[in-house]
Amino acid sequence: MISSKRNKTYKAPHKGLYKPNNPKKYVGDSRNIQYRSSWEKRFMIYCDKNPDIVAWASEEMFVPYKNPVDNKIHRYFPDFIVKTSDGRKMMIEIKPKAQCVKPKPRSRKTKQFVKECVTFATNQAKWKAAKNYCDDNNIEFKIVTEIELGIKPY
Repeated sequence: MISSKRNKTYKAPHKGLYKPNNPKKYVGDSRNIQYRSSWEKRFMIYCDKNPDIVAWASEEMFVPYKNPVDNKIHRYFPDFIVKTSDGRKMMIEIKPKAQCVKPKPRSRKTKQFVKECVTFATNQAKWKAAKNYCDDNNIEFKIVTEIELGIKPY
């Protein structure tokens, strides 16, 4: 439960602006780098501090994809684009491991199960489009989960 700052149940928001220590490494407006989760912020700190990363951007480009839920074309904004000192380019998506695996069938189709299925199908469509884009442009596509970020499960 989130309530007032004076209440012990207050939790800090997981969204905000990131102020880089090395703004010249950032491709885009380094005064307006938004993170949408603590995991994204953690990865931003990694990119900012890592000497092997010479340039990085957050949600600065999009890849069109066809959403299987509504059959319409949408724009997917990958979380990060990274360039390393050895010249490699990577497109990085930060996601919980649970959203990377197909939901297990259940005896009852609850709203939660349907939501998980929609999320999985949408993510798969985004990632397929991103992978195709990356293959065409000599870029690696990587999905980074809590495991790669070194975050312990609850």
